[in-house]
Amino acid sequence: MALITANHISKTYRVGEVEVQALRGVSFEIEPASFVSFVGPSGSGKTTLLNLIGCLDKPTEGALTVAGADVAALERKASAAFRGKTIGFIFQDFNLLPVLTVYENIEYPLLMVQKVPPAERQRRVTALLEAVGMSDQRDKKPDQISGGQKQRVAVARALVTNPKLVLADEPTANLDHGTAYMVLNLMKKMRDEFKTTFIFSTHDQKIVGEAETIFTLEDGRLNGTKSRGGNGNG
Repeated sequence: MALITANHISKTYRVGEVEVQALRGVSFEIEPASFVSFVGPSGSGKTTLLNLIGCLDKPTEGALTVAGADVAALERKASAAFRGKTIGFIFQDFNLLPVLTVYENIEYPLLMVQKVPPAERQRRVTALLEAVGMSDQRDKKPDQISGGQKQRVAVARALVTNPKLVLADEPTANLDHGTAYMVLNLMKKMRDEFKTTFIFSTHDQKIVGEAETIFTLEDGRLNGTKSRGGNGNG
């Protein structure tokens, strides 16, 4: 059964007197444990699509199901609860809290969203620190670690709630070539270990090259799908 099903979804924004159609009748399916990339030029609808999948916005038309939930039908409070339980996020500028340590940044979603007991929090955070190779940096603040290390922390933070799905908007934009590949390989390892689906929006050919399923967007329309096998959906 597909993890995500989009059926002719469209999204229209009103900017003053002007309507902007960001997505136009887009349909696709994404299977569990996939490594997927949405690619296309600026303004093609990639970020809008991630926002819809991430329950940060709702489609104007069409149906969108994520992990069995009709996300367009969710009220604001239910949408926030679903997002906190089901979806992790990775940002291009890392979005780590500067006053918190590496350990505390990873732990933060468990305190804010899921109210997880202390012993379970410690178990999950410690396991993820080890998985992303950051155990020895756990007490450092974000300004004391490199960009690649920050993105490792961001990956761990995204996974700490055991989400079915992680969304990453241009996750390698601020990383050099070698570090970007290291982070991508880490994400694949995490996908294999936790069976989490990773979905990217990107211009970055490094990510496009590593994705198992590639959806190409142009002017708000899906104009191509390519599957390289693996766990992806064609």
